[in-house]
Amino acid sequence: MPGTLGSMSMFLNTLTPKFYVALTGTSSLISGLILIFEWWYFRKYGTSFIEQVSVSHLRPLLGGVDNNSSNNSNSSNGDSDSNRQSVSECKVWRNPLNLFRGAEYNRYTWVTGREPLTYYDMNLSAQDHQTFFTCDSDHLRPADAIMQKAWRERNPQARISAAHEALEINEIRSRVEVPLIASSTIWEIKLLPKCATAYILLAEEEATTIAEAEKLFKQALKAGDGCYRRSQQLQHHGSQYEAQHRRDTNVLVYIKRRLAMCARRLGRTREAVKMMRDLMKEFPLLSMFNIHENLLEALLELQAYADVQAVLAKYDDISLPKSATICYTAALLKARAVSDKFSPEAASRRGLSTAEMNAVEAIHRAVEFNPHVPKYLLEMKSLILPPEHILKRGDSEAIAYAFFHLAHWKRVEGALNLLHCTWEGTFRMIPYPLEKGHLFYPYPICTETADRELLPSFHEVSVYPKKELPFFILFTAGLCSFTAMLALLTHQFPELMGVFAKAMIDMFCSAELRDWNCQSIFMHLEDDLELPPAPRSPHFQN
Repeated sequence: MPGTLGSMSMFLNTLTPKFYVALTGTSSLISGLILIFEWWYFRKYGTSFIEQVSVSHLRPLLGGVDNNSSNNSNSSNGDSDSNRQSVSECKVWRNPLNLFRGAEYNRYTWVTGREPLTYYDMNLSAQDHQTFFTCDSDHLRPADAIMQKAWRERNPQARISAAHEALEINEIRSRVEVPLIASSTIWEIKLLPKCATAYILLAEEEATTIAEAEKLFKQALKAGDGCYRRSQQLQHHGSQYEAQHRRDTNVLVYIKRRLAMCARRLGRTREAVKMMRDLMKEFPLLSMFNIHENLLEALLELQAYADVQAVLAKYDDISLPKSATICYTAALLKARAVSDKFSPEAASRRGLSTAEMNAVEAIHRAVEFNPHVPKYLLEMKSLILPPEHILKRGDSEAIAYAFFHLAHWKRVEGALNLLHCTWEGTFRMIPYPLEKGHLFYPYPICTETADRELLPSFHEVSVYPKKELPFFILFTAGLCSFTAMLALLTHQFPELMGVFAKAMIDMFCSAELRDWNCQSIFMHLEDDLELPPAPRSPHFQN
């Protein structure tokens, strides 16, 4: 052992300062590359790559088995409940205020060259269309069979061509032979029913203006209303007819809702409000389209705040699912009552009045539900076009809400000022690290991943709560800084750093040699003295 340490010390003493410069520089470069990769991986996926690999792959190899494997039977019910809660919280919803793909999203692409919709978002829309606009009996009607394939197409031009093909099939006239006189026949000519879903696809994707989309939706309404009335009469004749009626109902509701949105876009807001009210009365059970959120936005445009309050009284209920539109509209109405006279200085002197306290509590409630919205309303972050699907309490929902409701907040004098003064106080009321919520369930941890799939890559996703930097990023940053400093000192003062390195090596080797000598002396003493074994305790004697 002493010979090995001595030879090692002699070898290290023969190294030149250039070796230490190269060693420290290479170490600094490698640790810097690791730091850059770790930082990129953390910004993209929200976790440390080294930590993820160590937990996923190295722990099983080293024998680190989770302790909860023994009590899985006891915690299975709790795990299943938490999983169900996580899935429900991270469910992706159809955006009730989604734009028109041809008249709005595509025009944005033509102007900027950017794609506002992600593949994941468009794939979810294709699944929605297949769910709402198709049924098992579509193969019986040639046009519906074509549209069933069209909704699955990824290429937009292929979908549009299929829609035109479905409409051309319906233009074919069929003859029905009617024997009215024994010696002759009369040919009755009739048209096959139009394909409403083909008009829907053309209005959504081919129309380049809202006016063109409205014309196509009106044609779709004429065809869809006829199909709905026919299937309504036959819905009780079997499961097949019932499925057709359910599909025709979804088609009709979708068309009427989009027609109301066209009227809202074209400035006919009162007409849009009437259409939405009639639709909600005609189909009160179809809450999956969230038509009340379209109605709230149109009523705010009309500044009909009493009607807005009436809608909120019906839908802002503890038993109904919440949304950013519900919570922030309620906060806007309460802020409207006090915002024009609100002053932070006066409030700090005399305290908050009852109305001001109600407005602040409503803002805190809205911010707790979705903490991303205030930055868009206060224009601290730039807006983009909202996606076709949103994640409740996520950044996608915040964008969709602020895109349409920012103008309503600006119209109410002092509302944004009150929001600016009070919204950050919400976070002092929420326990950290979010083990439980204050007014709602704890904020879900899966929103960042889902929002990154829904929102385009050029948008910086808002993350809440801010994640602390993992240990390995801090460690690699310290290691990179330390080795870079050593490389710089070694390059500037090679002789001094060489002496310092040799002194450290000699100190290490001498310490190792002392430990080895002590161990060897103790072993020789044991052999020479032949110490007897220690006496046993009387408690263990027979």
